[in-house]
Amino acid sequence: MKSLPSILGMTALAVASFPAAAQSVDDRYSATQDITVSADVPSDLEGMADGPDLEGMIAARNGTTLRIANEDGTTSDVRLSSATEVRSRGGFLGLGRTERATSSLLNGLPVKVETVQWGSSLIASRVVYDNSDHEVAAMIRNGTAQGFAEQTAATEALRGRVANIDQYNIHGVTNVYFDTARHNLDGNDMASLCQAANQAQNTENALLLVVGYTDNVGDYDYNQELSERRATRVVNYLQQECGWEPWRMLTPTGMAMSDPTADNSTEAGRAQNRRVAVNILVSKAVDGI
Repeated sequence: MKSLPSILGMTALAVASFPAAAQSVDDRYSATQDITVSADVPSDLEGMADGPDLEGMIAARNGTTLRIANEDGTTSDVRLSSATEVRSRGGFLGLGRTERATSSLLNGLPVKVETVQWGSSLIASRVVYDNSDHEVAAMIRNGTAQGFAEQTAATEALRGRVANIDQYNIHGVTNVYFDTARHNLDGNDMASLCQAANQAQNTENALLLVVGYTDNVGDYDYNQELSERRATRVVNYLQQECGWEPWRMLTPTGMAMSDPTADNSTEAGRAQNRRVAVNILVSKAVDGI
């Protein structure tokens, strides 16, 4: 059984373990699969079939490949081409639009992406983001190195202020629960999450750590991916609907069937274990400052 301190240690090293494409849980592929970059991306996108329109956050970047965390909790890998059009919008009513370089596409940036099909891959034909969102993403960028090896922007932002960032006081825990094999939120869950965000907002130097769990139904790979999808869904809601800043979020973690809070041999117990825990944390080095 892994304790909260061990989970905190994992977040400083682990990628958020997003799936490599927008697929169902039943696909059961390895959740730690890295983005594979192969072949030169075409510079001429004319005549290519339209792909899906994506809306979400850039979860990670590896060269010309972006990993988009979609609003439904899935992820999609998208390649960038020299023909990819990148635009920002801002000004009065957001009507002003400016052409940008692909280097402006930073981790943590909410984007809308139009794509075309390239074999089994997707190429971004157009990427649009808000200037205000880019300012936040740039703050994260200045506090942490980009890449799959480290996605914990909040940890990096505070590292200069604390001697031992891995030692936290827990100021509150909110659990939300899920039906079997599901990762969607209901109205009560949404209200609870925003209450937790408000509590954390009123707690000086607070960070949030989101950890997903499952019951013991199904094999390890299935439950690992499901726990990650649940955690990702909660993180997206906290940031998009409850106003929690991305730089104050530690990397979400899926723990599969580890750390059960109830007996998995009963349905009532399994229902208690299908959960996501939202932990309000403050480093002991700054708590009370």
